[in-house]
Amino acid sequence: MPAESEGRLLRTQLFHWLLLPLLALLAVDAIISYGVANNFAQRAYDHGLVEIAREISVQVRSEGAGLRLDLPEEARRILFEDAQDTIRFELADASEHLIAGEVIAAPTPGSRAGTVTGAETLYDTTMGEVKVRAVQLQLPAAKGGAIIRVAETRVKRNELAGEILASVVLPQLLLILLAVSLVRFGVMRGLAPLDELQRAIAVRSHKDRSPLEERGVPGEVRPLVTSINALLARLDNVLTMQSRFIADAAHQLKTPVAGLKAQVELLGRAQAPSDLGAISGRLYVGVERLSRLVSQLLSLARNEPDAVRSLSFEPIDLNELMLDVASHWVPLALKRGIDLGFEAGNRPVVVSGDAGRLRELFDNLLDNAIRYSREGGRVTVRVLGLPAPTVAVSDDGPSIAGADKQLIFERFHRLLGAGDGSGLGLAIAQEIATLHNAAISLREDEHDGVGNIFSVIFPSAS
Repeated sequence: MPAESEGRLLRTQLFHWLLLPLLALLAVDAIISYGVANNFAQRAYDHGLVEIAREISVQVRSEGAGLRLDLPEEARRILFEDAQDTIRFELADASEHLIAGEVIAAPTPGSRAGTVTGAETLYDTTMGEVKVRAVQLQLPAAKGGAIIRVAETRVKRNELAGEILASVVLPQLLLILLAVSLVRFGVMRGLAPLDELQRAIAVRSHKDRSPLEERGVPGEVRPLVTSINALLARLDNVLTMQSRFIADAAHQLKTPVAGLKAQVELLGRAQAPSDLGAISGRLYVGVERLSRLVSQLLSLARNEPDAVRSLSFEPIDLNELMLDVASHWVPLALKRGIDLGFEAGNRPVVVSGDAGRLRELFDNLLDNAIRYSREGGRVTVRVLGLPAPTVAVSDDGPSIAGADKQLIFERFHRLLGAGDGSGLGLAIAQEIATLHNAAISLREDEHDGVGNIFSVIFPSAS
């Protein structure tokens, strides 16, 4: 339901983004069209108003020292009778004394006025409380400089303005409504693939991690689908690793747990103190083996490249690190009579890495070397700086056949006669080396042909 609500929100936004510019365009076009058309209409009515003033001026006569208006009744009816508007006029002398008609306000500096010719001025004013359009005509000196004003109410003008507005806006409004319908249809049609994609995801099982179908998806949405598919691939990889780890752990823990259970049952039936001591010793060995296996399983899960979110690398001198690591294994080497040697590089060999994980890597290599070397044998740790930073661990253990050289780095792979190891130490070392972009390899000892050399080669320091 939330996805459907978001989909409707997107449609609404698209619809608004397309509709609002159309309405704004309609409003601007209507204003401009109305202004242009109304200007032409006003000019037409203003021209008629000027003609009335000029006709009145023709009928002005000089009479002694004064003026009179000789305007027949028929002319008055033709000029001033109008079915819609009221027309009034004023004839005044140069001193603004009324000669004929009725007083009409003169144009003021603040009035909206426009000069038609030099003698005529059009302006807006009022008669009482009624807005009118007026024209003032200044007569020549031959007629005493008399002034004629004609005013007309704005009924016809307003009606014409309304008709113009309707004739301009209504067709465009109908066009906008048609455009809105087409836009709505287009938005619905354009977002239909998103609806199909949403339905495909909604009905998908939580166990289905296959990629989404990109066919038919709009080009703008395809990067999103590609990113979702990449996320599904990463999720599938993580869940597969988790399932694999759980299966491996269950398989590996089954044997030592069964052994411990058997020893506990024997302990319950034992009578003699000597039997109790022997069984307790085997229990201790079994618990120690189980503890080591659990620790290695957790280490393997922790160091898988896809499980590591971030690493804090720092400069590390392999000479110092390996001296510390080798010193930690001296007691076990002495216990087994093994000569544990260390050969440092001639100068500091610095790499970028995680000190804790690198220590774990070399702990596993030395554990294997000491565990599987013959008693009284030799294990040597060497640090080399050229041609690339390298740590080599050589032992006197049984040489590993060519077919097994690649398999030994796989999880739970154990060589025949390798004892009770879990087969995880070299796999952990391989994972940590991968995290550091290092390569781990195995070759036979070239000095006497006995034993093996494990080498970890790091990228050259910049």
